[in-house]
Formats: sequence, structure tokens, C-alpha cells
Amino acid sequence: MSHSVNMGSQTRGVSPGVEQRKSSESRKKIDDKTCRLINADCITGLKDLPADSIHFVATDPPYFLDGMGDDWDKSKLNKRVKPGVIGGLPAGMKFDINQAKRLRKFMFRVASDLYRVLKPGGFAVIFCQARLSYAVGVAFDEAGFEIRDMLAWKYEGQAKAFSQTHFVRKMKISEAEKNKIIKQIYNKKTPQLKPQFEPIILAQKPKDGTFINNWLKHKTGLMSPDQSIMGSGFPGTILEAPKPKKGTEFGHMTVKPVAVMRQLIRLFTIEGQTVLDPFMGSGTTAVAALQDKRKFIGFEIDSDYTNIARARIENEQELL
Repeated sequence: MSHSVNMGSQTRGVSPGVEQRKSSESRKKIDDKTCRLINADCITGLKDLPADSIHFVATDPPYFLDGMGDDWDKSKLNKRVKPGVIGGLPAGMKFDINQAKRLRKFMFRVASDLYRVLKPGGFAVIFCQARLSYAVGVAFDEAGFEIRDMLAWKYEGQAKAFSQTHFVRKMKISEAEKNKIIKQIYNKKTPQLKPQFEPIILAQKPKDGTFINNWLKHKTGLMSPDQSIMGSGFPGTILEAPKPKKGTEFGHMTVKPVAVMRQLIRLFTIEGQTVLDPFMGSGTTAVAALQDKRKFIGFEIDSDYTNIARARIENEQELL
């Protein structure tokens, strides 16, 4: 998912951690036959991919919250009031009745192209923001996908709800009236519970015949529960993993854990197959795919993130 990059003192497009591990001269160049990182808008770029050529899609698209839409603006995102407050509301709480409509329209265009390039029976996993996840599901449904399930990445988030006392203090009423109101709303917070999960929609392109026939023809449509790397027993819909530690986010606002992406890739693909991420961001899906010997194609509209992903992969020589 594309987000603003606070470049600060770091080299443009390259995470400081990446530069510290290896110099540019020692990086192993990316084999384009194994990993293609494309600096382009996926709406345009996906049209260049052949139909029925992709085995699996894993992506974290824009959430259409607080400037994170198809009109992505780094400068606005970098001006977010800290900590996570935008225009007097916590990040993600600035309601607009058209958010879901815009997201659904945008994701329908993306989903339609993903439907074309995925092999029959191929799966797509799409990370969503909780309160707008339904719009993403509807978009994929309308594009022809079957919505198979809803998964969740579970983590321990930070509470973002806040008090209204400071607003009352600014009201043009007497101090006695202010104190009366403050007493009434004592210990009351904005309606935002502590986030602890992120929804993941599991969608599937319709099979070509039966599960068996589809697998024999396309090697898609079935999963491999024995390949799970998260816990013992049969894999479930909850993928529990902490958020990446501070300083390991590669400049990304909503970076996902490599372990979560590896779990999804291992469940729904086999070695040698191709994983596509139309919103590549800093390249976490690419790293996960290459670690498990899958091929990767990623689109990223932001050149800074494309550079970060490239440097990140070039420095992970053991992946290739």
C-alpha cells in the first residue's frame, strides 16, 4: 500500500537499515524473471499482463481514509497532526459518506483487472480498513469473484479514542456551564475502540470445472494447510503477529509483517508460482514470496517506495 515517506536524513528511496547492511556495490541484482518491480499505476500496468497468468494476488490497497485514496497526496499526509489526529479527529475517524462509494468504485476497476489476469481458481487476499471492508468485498463480488472468507491479522494496537474536555473548554459559555458539561461527559471517549485486527478478504476467481479438474489444469483453487508457519494444528482465520518494530518499517505507515504474508502465500500457492501485488509499497509481499521460492510481480505508483522495495530485495541476497 502506498503511503507517504518521511525521508528525513535517509537516502532517498532507501531505508537506513538497508543501507547499513550492505553497500550498493555488494547488492545482488534482481533477476527480472523471478521478480519484477514496476513503478507504475496498477490501473494502467495490469493491462499489460496476459490473461490467466497469475496464480495468487496479495495486496494492501489504499484505504480511502484521510487522504489515502486514488488522489494520494504525500504532502498532505506528511502534515498529519501528531499523534494521529486529523482536523480534530483521530486518524481514520474523519467521516465522509462518500468514502465507501469512492473506494468501491476504485476497487471495482482494480478487481476487474485482477479477475482477468488471475488463473481460474486463483485466490486474492486483500487487506482492508475495518469499517470500509464491506466496500472492498462488494467491489470484488461485482467484478466476478467469489468471496470465500474473511481472515484477520491480529495485533496489539494503541487506543486512539480521546476526550472532549478540551472542546468544552473552548466553548463560549460560562465556567460554571463548562464544568457542568465536563462532569456529564466525565470519562467518555470518542467511539473508537482499540484496534486489534485488520480484516483480510479472501476472494477466489471461479474454478474451471471441479476442484480436481481445476487443479490438474491450473494448479490453483486448493490450499495447503500443511504448509502453515503460524502455530500448530490446522490453520485458522486469525493470523496473529505483532506489528513490525519501530525502525523496521522501511518508511511505511502500515507495513505488514513478513510472517503474515508468508503464511498466506504458503497456504494458497506452491513453489515456482507467481504472486502479484498491485499496491507493492515497500515490498513486503515480494520479500515473503521470494523467501518461499515464488515469483513476484509488483506495481507501485510511488517511485520512492519502488526504490525502497528494490534496495530491500537486492540486500536480501539469500532470497534469490
